[in-house]
Formats: sequence, structure tokens, C-alpha cells
Amino acid sequence: MSIRPTDALERGATPWLFAAALATTLPHFEHQPLWLSALTTVLFAWGAWLWWRDERLPGRWPLALLVAIACGGVLFEFRTLFGRDAGVAMLVVFMAMKLLELRSRRDATVVVMLGYFLLLTHYFYSQSIPTGLWLLAAMTLVTAALVRLHGGAASTPAATLRYAGLLMLQAVPFMLVLFLLFPRVSGPLWGLPQDAHNGRTGLSDQMAPGNIANLALSGEIAFRARFTQPPPARDRLYWRGPVLEMFDGKIWRQQAARPRPPQIEALSPPVAYESTLEPHQQRWLLALDAPGTLPVDLALENTLTATARLPINQRQRFSLTAILDYRFNPDEEQAVLKRNLTLPPEINPRSRALAESWRREESSPERLVQKALTLFSGSGFSYTLQPPVLGENPVDDFLFVTQRGFCEHYSSAFVALMRAAGVPARVVTGYQGGETNPVDGFVVVRQSDAHAWAEVWLAGRGWVRVDPTAAVSPTRVESGIAAAMPDGEPLPALIQVRANWLRTLQFRWEAINNAWNQYVLGYNPQRQREFLSRLGLNDPDWRNMAAALGIICGLMLLAVTGWALYRRPHLDPAARLWQKALRRLARRQVNCAPWETPLALVRRLEDERPDLAPAVMEVADAYLQARYGDQPDQLKILRAAVARLP
Repeated sequence: MSIRPTDALERGATPWLFAAALATTLPHFEHQPLWLSALTTVLFAWGAWLWWRDERLPGRWPLALLVAIACGGVLFEFRTLFGRDAGVAMLVVFMAMKLLELRSRRDATVVVMLGYFLLLTHYFYSQSIPTGLWLLAAMTLVTAALVRLHGGAASTPAATLRYAGLLMLQAVPFMLVLFLLFPRVSGPLWGLPQDAHNGRTGLSDQMAPGNIANLALSGEIAFRARFTQPPPARDRLYWRGPVLEMFDGKIWRQQAARPRPPQIEALSPPVAYESTLEPHQQRWLLALDAPGTLPVDLALENTLTATARLPINQRQRFSLTAILDYRFNPDEEQAVLKRNLTLPPEINPRSRALAESWRREESSPERLVQKALTLFSGSGFSYTLQPPVLGENPVDDFLFVTQRGFCEHYSSAFVALMRAAGVPARVVTGYQGGETNPVDGFVVVRQSDAHAWAEVWLAGRGWVRVDPTAAVSPTRVESGIAAAMPDGEPLPALIQVRANWLRTLQFRWEAINNAWNQYVLGYNPQRQREFLSRLGLNDPDWRNMAAALGIICGLMLLAVTGWALYRRPHLDPAARLWQKALRRLARRQVNCAPWETPLALVRRLEDERPDLAPAVMEVADAYLQARYGDQPDQLKILRAAVARLP
């Protein structure tokens, strides 16, 4: 197929297209299979080689073969050609393949449009600030490629980038209006339905030796909390997750939720706070201690675990209150107490015998609790993230052989001892502590703060928290895991930072990320309603919001149009008549490239359109005389020549 000269792709525009394609596809290499990244790299190199040698593909068959190979590879890798990962892989490969057949402006425009679309797909994998900055730079580069494609040949690369940046700045007001007023939808913003539940995992609904120790190796943030008053002391920050009551001798599991609401007697005023919870694919909210008031769509189980109706698969904010001093379920059901006395027979016989000997000596549950804590605080027990492997009787092995463990070892052994001694007890998992960021005032709780403690039921007092880890390592509860661990433990680098300037940088960066999460990624329907209510639009529906959006965008377009008309360069009468002549020629399928002079246009038409060449020659001569000559009647001659154009 022949290409008209006006549609041919200028050689100098091709590097801009390669740069735009590379900027939009390069971050996807992190998420694509190795073979796909290698294929894309080869295609990029092949396209660059063809451009450098000023050659073209020998035919369509190599490209068709590559398309078949790529589609077959994607289908084999992902078992589908649809969905997030497979779809993005196809777009990346097709972008690289399109660079092999760059011949016309139409091909170049396809590359630019595909680049704009690929920019959106990066948000499938990351919505962080660095991702946003990279995409802004990449979008400026793609826009610069579009500018270079349509008439930027005479400009320097710096001028082209500057012009693209100016276009981006002009779009910022429209972007802000659309962000604030466009009706928000619930659910993940950048995720297909089948991919929307990908996220970090945290606590599980069961616990075995080593589970929480592995979780504590992560420095990722589990949630943030902002208190309306100074936060409580660190040793009072127990964030409650699943309560584990079923024990088979090795693994603790959660009992099915009970509809009976808990009995809570508050002994201190409630503490108000707002929690921003990261996605963890579970229903529990990790509320502080005994939740006081909850939003209407949340529930409080009989074990004091606050839960949502659906798993938390996106970042969410909750306004809560907590009661730090309380009495909880003093009149517990007998079935619950019986369940929390159950131990599997013939497992852990030595710990069972030890607890039964205590029971023969003491009848007071409080003293039995103290005996167990005294055992842990004695010599021999140590707190570590690298405990030895336990055998078929894990509680016995821990208490009498290894005596080295993490919080789940101590809480599991303590509850087993209490049950054997006749005291109802259970394991509670969650997070303990948190670090206050001095920049924004949020309490940051990381996965490394994951913790397990115990609850015992005492007559007249109800369920009482007991933290066996505090007996062997009080520093863990008072100062955090980093201060409690001996040298050489594999702690996350983020919580081992000691230099003040590094800590300051970390606090500032996390505060910036928190603001991004709160005000940009967290701008959900509720936040939008709150914002619009401050503007006087109380409880607006989508019709009112669409009308407001249309009016504001219309006014902004009018303002931009007026500014553009005001800044438009004023053409002299001869130039206006020449533009009129070009418009009449365009209706006859005659186009004039921006770089063509009037005489160059005439010479081209003598070969392509000899029927129009004489009339255009007359107009061109009159235009040059009127524009650059000094005779006063030339403008009238030019106007007459334009009128005689067919």
C-alpha cells in the first residue's frame, strides 16, 4: 500500500515513539514472565535496528508469526487471554510489535494511543507515589511524542518536552475537578473483579508454632491509627484479632462466631480513634482492646473481635472507640467455659502432669496463673524469632527441652497449662504496640508487631488478659520487638534503624505515603459526600453531581477558549487569504504540509494535480507579492486569485 508524502512518518519522530513505548512498558517487566520480557526486549532491539538501517520488514508474514507465537505463549502461561495479567502481557507485546511496522503517521498514532492506555494498566499493580511520579513523566514523554509527530520537526527536544509539559499543566484543573466531582464507586478503583482481592495477608484464623514469628519478619504496615487525644502508652495497645479456642495439641483454631453479644462493663471513659486498615483478606478489624462503639455495618463477636460483613480487600477507614479498663463477660455460658477447658488426650503429658500438680497445691485461679508466669520468668526461657523445631508434643518440648520461643509458643503453653489446671483459658491473636509518627501523629502498627497473648476466665471478673510473653521479655511489650530481640535476630530493616536522620527520613516518607493513602487513594464515596456537604451539596445524587461537573467543566472550557483566542497570533491579511486558499484546496483533496512553502506546493501539484497547478501558481505569486512586495494593489489581486480557485 502506497503512502502519501503528507502521511509518511518523518524519520526524526521515530526515536520519540521508541522512548514513549519504552517508558510505558518498562515497569511491566517486573510483573511479566521472564520469557515475555526477553521477547519484548528482542522486539524493541529489532525495531531499533530496522530504523537505524532504514529498512522494513520483508513482509507481513514475520509479524503474523510473531503474533501467533506471543498469543500462544500468553495462553500457555496464564491459561487465558483475558484478565489482568494476560491482558497486560498482550498489550506489552503488541506495543513492541507495532514498532516493527512504523511507516506512516497512522502507525505512529496507534503507538501513542496504546502508550496512553498502557499507562493506566500500571495502577493494576501499584498505586504508590513513585508509580504516580513515573507515570506523570511517562505521560509527558508520550505527549511530547505526539507533539513531535504533528509539526514539531523544527523544535529542539527541550522545546518539545516543554510544550508537552505545558499541555499537561493546562489539564491539571480539569483533572482536579474530575477527581473531586466525578461520582465515586465502591470497591477497588484499579482492579478487575477477578483481580480485585489481591493484597497483603496478615493474621490467620489458626496458629501453630512459628506462624507469628514468620509474620514478624515483615516490616510492612498492617494499619494506622489516629487518636483524638494523646495515644495510650505502648504497653496498653493490644489490637484484638481472632480468638482461638480449639486446640488439637499442635494447632489452635478459631471457633465459629456466636451471635450472642458480649457483656462489657466499662471501668474507664472510652478512647476515640480512627483506624486505616490495609487489605488483609480477612473480616476482623483489629480494633483496640474492648471496642466501645462501632459503625453500623460492623459487628462485635462474643469474643470481643470486631468484624466486617466482607473480607477487607482494600484499604478502609473506620471510626471507633475503645475501652481500656473493663469487665468482660463475667456471666459466661457454661458451654463456652467447658470448651475453653478442653485438651486433647494423650498429648503433652508432662505439661498436663505439671499443671495437675499445681492444682493439687493451689485452688485459687489467680495463684495458678501466677505459678505459670513465675515458671516463664525463671531462668532458662528466652525470647527469639528462631526457635528450634518442636516434635509431636510441642508444649512439652517447649517447656522442658528447648525453652526458646516467640509469643505464640508462650501463649500456647500458658493456655495449655491453665486448661490442665482447671482454669478456662484461650489464645488471642492480634498486634501489640505501635510507633507514633511525630510528623503526622499517626500510630503505625506493622506486621512485625503481630502478637499472641492469653485470656483466662476468673469468677466475678470475667475474661482477663494475661500476656505470658511479658513475663519472659517485658521489653517486648514496653518498647517493641526491636528492643526485645538479641543481636543477630533477623528483624526487618525498617525497625532496626537507629540513626536519627534515617528515622526522620522514614517518618517523613511514611507520613507522605499516609497522606497519599488518606486523601487520594482513600477518596471514596463517603469522603466525596463529606467534601460536597462542605460545599453546600448535602447528599447529592449522581444527577446533581453530573450537572455540577458539566457546568464547572463548561465554564473552564470557556475560560481556556477565551485565553487561547486572546493569545492567538494575529495574521496579516495576506496570510489569512493564503489560509483560506489552503482550506479550499483541502476540499479538493489537496493537503499542504506545514513545512511546504507556496512554491514547493506548486511544484508538487505540477506532478500530482496538473489541473490545479496554474490556479495555485497564480495564488502563490500573488501571495508572495502581497506578503513581501511593496505595491498596494497586490492584496486585491490576491483576493481575486483566491476567488478564482476551483
